[in-house]
Amino acid sequence: MTFRESRSFLQSLFQAAVSAADPLQVLPPALPERPSSGRCVVVGAGKAAASMAQALEKAWGEDLEGIVITRYDHGAACRSIEVIEAAHPVPDEVGQQAARRILELAESLEDGDTLVCLISGGGSALLSLPAKGISLEDKRSVNKALLRCGADIAEINCVRKHLSAIKGGRLAAAAAPAKVLTFAISDVPGDEPGVIASGPTVADSTTYGEALAILKKYRIETPNAVRRRFEEAEAETPKPGDPRLESASFHMIATPQDALEAAADQAREAGKTPLILGNAIEGEARELGRVMAGIARQVQGHGQPAAAPCVLLSGGETTVTVRGQGRGGRNLEFLLSMMIDLQGQPGVLALACDTDGLDGTEDNAGALFDPDSLRRAKEAGLTPSQLLEDNDAYWCFATLDDLIMTGPTLTNVNDFRAVLILPEGKTRE
Repeated sequence: MTFRESRSFLQSLFQAAVSAADPLQVLPPALPERPSSGRCVVVGAGKAAASMAQALEKAWGEDLEGIVITRYDHGAACRSIEVIEAAHPVPDEVGQQAARRILELAESLEDGDTLVCLISGGGSALLSLPAKGISLEDKRSVNKALLRCGADIAEINCVRKHLSAIKGGRLAAAAAPAKVLTFAISDVPGDEPGVIASGPTVADSTTYGEALAILKKYRIETPNAVRRRFEEAEAETPKPGDPRLESASFHMIATPQDALEAAADQAREAGKTPLILGNAIEGEARELGRVMAGIARQVQGHGQPAAAPCVLLSGGETTVTVRGQGRGGRNLEFLLSMMIDLQGQPGVLALACDTDGLDGTEDNAGALFDPDSLRRAKEAGLTPSQLLEDNDAYWCFATLDDLIMTGPTLTNVNDFRAVLILPEGKTRE
């Protein structure tokens, strides 16, 4: 295969993964019959919320009522469900006002009514309604610190639940005794319902004490109002067995594993052996890059854990501990680290992208590299190791014109990584 053919192949795997989580494809088969009595109110939050609402309207009709919140530029055309765009990953006033309206809608429901909740990744930041006594600025400051300190998504969401008036099961509790139907697209390791968008409609097993321990673990400077709330530990989130959640059900419609299996099917059709290494891989992005480089060398040198040609597929959400001043994202940092470690190893190419179309806070989904990328970077006057140290992988791949720009995909099943390994020396320009 030429470099161009290999690059196109990797991008086709990514597109197959994204298509496997398209709300227009995966939501309709999961829906029951539309409720025939009582009010039917639709709410939702996340990067896929608008496209999920659009799919619901197409399946159930356009005379529904409700509100969904999505990230700026992630909207989709809906006839009756109101779509509000707000800030992500740091909440803004627009998201707060929309979340308040969603909570009020839930509180207005009665026995015999139905609340349909459409949840996807990004919903935690978008569905942002601070708990009593906490300001939006308090939430923003804690959220920013969590995003930069290397905390994993479960730790971040534990803290978010206990800063919120709507997350951690509180939305479903507010709707009781109405029936609550939640349909979710998972973007979290393990597909844990309580972690997706901080679980607004499911019981929460975490506590104020755990949230406070996370803030202390990462030495996060905490606003006085937040510290007081966590130390007083009043008004805990609804726990398993809470009677207010008896009429709530949860339905998973797409997961990272679904995306990886779709990519694996496509790899097989192209004559490449797929190895799904895991759908919930976590840890520092740069460390995972080194690990993947080592596996690639093992495949070429010893035919283990599979013989080339093969494709290593993985998903999950790595972290980046920000120490420098550069631009980046966890997928770009993973790729730059792997590219440096491989030192132009023939026959190894890699792609890493976020399935929502945006790697972190940047404008790209991710990037890719081939055996010639490191040489081209040095010829362009770049020092890849220094860029990695400064968390500036964006500049490296932008200079090489290797960024992948998809725009918002209107879904989100977390990161997708594909490493193509060919018999050494089989790729060519």
